[in-house]
Amino acid sequence: MRVPLLAKFAVRTMGRNVRRTFLSVIGVGVGCAIAIFMTALTMGSGEMRVRVIAESGYGHLRIVPDGWERTRDNDLRLTDWRAELGTARSMEGVRSATPHARTTALLAFGTRVAGLEMLGVDPETEFAMNRIVRMISEGRYLEPSDRDATVIGSTVADRLDVELDDDLLLTVVGKSGEMEYAMLRIVGIVNTGVKDIDGAICHVTLDDMAGLTGLEGAGEITLMLDEPDALEHAASRLRSIVQGGSEVLTWKEILPDQGGDSESDKAFMNLLSGIVVVVVVLGIAGAQLTAILERRRELAVLIALGMKDGQLVGLIFLEAVVMGVLGAVAGLLISTPLVRYTATTGIDLTRLMGGDFSVSGVLLDPVMYSDMGPWMIPLAFLIGLVSMLLAGIYPAWFALRIDPTSALSLREA
Repeated sequence: MRVPLLAKFAVRTMGRNVRRTFLSVIGVGVGCAIAIFMTALTMGSGEMRVRVIAESGYGHLRIVPDGWERTRDNDLRLTDWRAELGTARSMEGVRSATPHARTTALLAFGTRVAGLEMLGVDPETEFAMNRIVRMISEGRYLEPSDRDATVIGSTVADRLDVELDDDLLLTVVGKSGEMEYAMLRIVGIVNTGVKDIDGAICHVTLDDMAGLTGLEGAGEITLMLDEPDALEHAASRLRSIVQGGSEVLTWKEILPDQGGDSESDKAFMNLLSGIVVVVVVLGIAGAQLTAILERRRELAVLIALGMKDGQLVGLIFLEAVVMGVLGAVAGLLISTPLVRYTATTGIDLTRLMGGDFSVSGVLLDPVMYSDMGPWMIPLAFLIGLVSMLLAGIYPAWFALRIDPTSALSLREA
C-alpha cells in the first residue's frame, strides 16, 4: 500500500473521532509545554548562577599556584604573575582578567575589632569585573594611586562604628611570621544589602598588600569569559599555555558546593521533565489502544485484503507522527507566552529567599529569568514525536496480533 493511501487512512481515522484526537493532541501539547517551560527555567537559572558567581569576584576561570586548591593557602603567590596576566588577557574569548592577593586581617577602631579576609586588587580592572564593588553607598572605590586606603563593607563599618575618612588600625601576619601594623583610611563603603557579604569586604591595592605582608605579586588571576558555555574549552586552552608552577581552576572547582548544586538542579529538572513525558506517553498509549480496539474489524478487513504487517504498523505510526506534530505545535502555543513572560518580567523570589540573597559569598539576584530561544522549537517537536511514537508501540503490537477471522465474526481473538 502506497504512502498517500496510508495517509488517507490515517487522516480519515483521526477525523472519525475528533474528540479523542483533540484530547490526545492537547495531552501531548501540555506535556511539551511543561517540559519546555521547565527547561527554560533550568537554563535561565543556570545562566544566572554562572553570571552572578563570575560577577561576584570569582570569575569563570582562575590561575592559581600549584597546590592552592588542596591547601587554600593565601600566602601562595604566582611565580611570574605579570606574564600570566598578559597571557590571560591576550587569549581569545577572555573578556577581562584581574590579579588578586589575599590575607587574613584584623581591623580595629578604638576598642572594636573585626576579623576578615583582606583582598588586594588592581582597582581599574576590579571595578569593571566585580559588581559588588560597584555598589558603593558612600565615598568611592579605590584608585591606582591610592596608598594606605581601603574600601570596606557596610556591615564592617557598622561593627566598628566608623565612617568615611576614619583611620583603621590594620593587623596582619607578615612574611616572617611576625605581626605587621598599618593605618588605613576609609575611602569607600560598599552596601549590597546582604550582611554576610558586607561583613567580608576589605579591599586594598596590590601594592599596599605587598607592603603589608612582604609577599610580592598576585596570588591568583581571575578571568571572565565572553561565552561562559565555552568554560571547559577555555580552561583546557589556558592550561596548555600557563607556566609551570601554576594551575587553572574553573568556578566549579573554586566553589565545589555551587558547582554540585548546579548539576543537581539540572538533573532534578530533567527528572521532572522525564516524568511528565512518561505520564503523557502512558495516557496517549491508552487512548491509542482504545482506538485500535474500536477499529478491530476495520483493521481485520485491511489485513484480509492483503495489508502487510509493515504497512499496518506504518499506518499506526503515521497517525502518531501527525498527532505528535500537532501536539508539538500546541505545546509551543501554550508555552511561548509563559516563557516570554518569565524571560522578560522574571519570577521574583524575594519572599521565598527571605531577604538573604547570598550563598557561599555569592551575591544572588532575587529575580529569576527563564531562557527563551529557537531551541524551543526542536525540543517541542522532539518531545511530541518521541512521546507519540513511544505511545504507539504497544497499540501497534496489539494490532499485529488481531485475528481477522475472529474480529470479523465479532468473537474475541
